[in-house]
Amino acid sequence: MASGKRSKSTGGKIEKKVTSRSEKAGLAFPVGRVARLLKNGNYAQRIGSGAPVYLAAVLEYLCAEVLELSGNAAHDNKKHRITARFIQLAVRNDEELNELMRGVVIAEGGVLPQMHNEILPKKTSVKSAKVPANYEDEDRDEDVACLS
Repeated sequence: MASGKRSKSTGGKIEKKVTSRSEKAGLAFPVGRVARLLKNGNYAQRIGSGAPVYLAAVLEYLCAEVLELSGNAAHDNKKHRITARFIQLAVRNDEELNELMRGVVIAEGGVLPQMHNEILPKKTSVKSAKVPANYEDEDRDEDVACLS
């Protein structure tokens, strides 16, 4: 027997359970709302039935990606709450998301920590270490004699 329940208002016929387009597609994002916004936004004269499903799936994927990376950034900093700072760090450290959100300014996000190489102290190499004064080298004596 079909699943559903009998209704008095429909004359005893079995009512079907209404499933949303989001449930049919297996998405958490609202396909109906995306469809309405596409239609009311005047992006095109006609909107296909698959377009809002595809767009909702893409938006859900991007949201999940940003939330995962920002959650990892919050975990690295020993915090339990995702803030705008962690979203900024996640987006700017990921190459593809940074390219996608190149012109986006995240409020209260701050900047990436970066130090220029010119600011860092100079490293001394082992080769240029000073030679002790009592060190005798024949080649060095010849070089000194040529200079004088």
